[in-house]
Amino acid sequence: MSVQTWTFIIVGLTFALYIGIAIWARAGSTSEFYVAGGGVPPIANGMATAADWMSAASFISMAGLISFMGYDGGVFLMGWTGGYVLLALLLAPYLRKFGKFTVPDFIGDRYYSNVARTVAVICAIIVSFTYVAGQMRGVGVVFSRFLEVDINIGVYIGMAIVFFYAVLGGMKGITYTQVAQYCVLIFAYMVPAFFISMAMTGHVMPQIGLIGDVTDGSGMALLDKLDQLHRDLGFAEYTNGSKKMIDVFAITFALMVGTAGLPHVIVRFFTVPRVKDARVSAGWALLFIAILYTTAPAIAAFARTNLINTVSEKEYAAMPEWFMKWEETGLIKFDDKNKDGLIQYVANKDANELTIDRDIMVLANPEIANLPAWVIALVAAGGLAAALSTAAGLLLVISTAISRDLIKMQIKPDISEKGELMWARIGAVFAVIVAGYFGIHPPGFVAATVALAFGLAAASFFPAIVLGIFDKRMNREGAVAGMVVGISLMLFYMIKYKLQGFGGGTPDDWWFGISPEGFGTVAMIVNMVVSFTVSRATAPPPQEVQDIVEDIRIPRGAGDAHVH
Repeated sequence: MSVQTWTFIIVGLTFALYIGIAIWARAGSTSEFYVAGGGVPPIANGMATAADWMSAASFISMAGLISFMGYDGGVFLMGWTGGYVLLALLLAPYLRKFGKFTVPDFIGDRYYSNVARTVAVICAIIVSFTYVAGQMRGVGVVFSRFLEVDINIGVYIGMAIVFFYAVLGGMKGITYTQVAQYCVLIFAYMVPAFFISMAMTGHVMPQIGLIGDVTDGSGMALLDKLDQLHRDLGFAEYTNGSKKMIDVFAITFALMVGTAGLPHVIVRFFTVPRVKDARVSAGWALLFIAILYTTAPAIAAFARTNLINTVSEKEYAAMPEWFMKWEETGLIKFDDKNKDGLIQYVANKDANELTIDRDIMVLANPEIANLPAWVIALVAAGGLAAALSTAAGLLLVISTAISRDLIKMQIKPDISEKGELMWARIGAVFAVIVAGYFGIHPPGFVAATVALAFGLAAASFFPAIVLGIFDKRMNREGAVAGMVVGISLMLFYMIKYKLQGFGGGTPDDWWFGISPEGFGTVAMIVNMVVSFTVSRATAPPPQEVQDIVEDIRIPRGAGDAHVH
């Protein structure tokens, strides 16, 4: 059977599974819609958290980034993994004990202020939309290649699927769908990695294959071979970094604290019954995430080596079918500048004839390595599972921010549960439409867009949450001032250096030599300083708020999480 037939079968079966789960687990109350009724077992929550957090950026883009950036791409691995540890140890148990449904809910109550709640809602929506743009783009990339439709039509199909189970099932439907999606995405990621590692290095474990020797008779280590291929084509050596140390530090730190401030990940810790379960599910999630994250560098190296060997100085007319299929999507472009029919893939921009979108490396990897059609289709299903699971979690954050934090908490406090549920679903519809628009007009390739969302989360939420837990003198004036200054500074920097037509975008113009992806660190520090300074210059919070802050840090009665 052809790749397309296999794709229809495997993607069709997985979609039927997701929709079936959404119908089975549809939400009947706001508690089920927001936090799955607070009754998800820790291991299931660990899987759902891993799927929620490992987005299209982790599945599709991260290995692609490492593949092209080599050593420099390691910042994404360090930042995202380190951030999860930070979240699990520093924030998750305390937030669970506070017992709120959402991050704006926590900020509104902790800072005894609807202004703080509204600022948090706006920040949550900005962060979530920036993040979801990357997911919808990832969906479009997968559909455009494997169902052979236009990339925009791929985004529309993805919108329809997410719309169905996010609007119907809420957090309850999404949680159990994400458990299934984790199983699909990890199987889809690992199977080709095992095949390719065995073929290229003789080791079935890709993590060992990465540091092993290639089996082409040269006796060279895989990374040495890749360094040599890079040198021959004029690229920087794969294992050498070119980024400034301050930028590496800033990006890693922004991704770490951004992870710890991501509203759609934090809300997962409210779906378990007890505070202890929040810690246990964080541990499970870290294990499930580590399986993919320790494999990504190997997949990146395999894909890069195979790609260079397949295309460099080869006849365009003799290129395999996968090359032509990706060319039709516009994600590979060949421009025969010297009209000799050979593909010149070199570092020199004037002589280079091949342009490759980084986002295709994981998806094209099994095709480049000549794996069976069912494996190629499985990877497509995995990419869709990764993108859709995160998109659903983000859409829920947006709809909850609208229905609970704006309508219920501020505009119409006496709204019925049925009315609140209706507004949650209307919010999800609105979110899907806007997300689709951003998927069709994205501000960058998937991982770069997602990295900016982490910067926004770092600049806005992280200081308000950390200071809210650990500094009882922190008051509403400080929190609001910090969030407004932090997110405004990050947005200004993003617009200035990322959007076309807004001035310079070259590294020479960057402040302190820090890229937009790393600027969340600077904005977060400014937020911290502003928050701390303003809080000390204004009245302390009421005594009952200070007592709550003391209470959430004390383990006593940790079996229950009561709403204060």
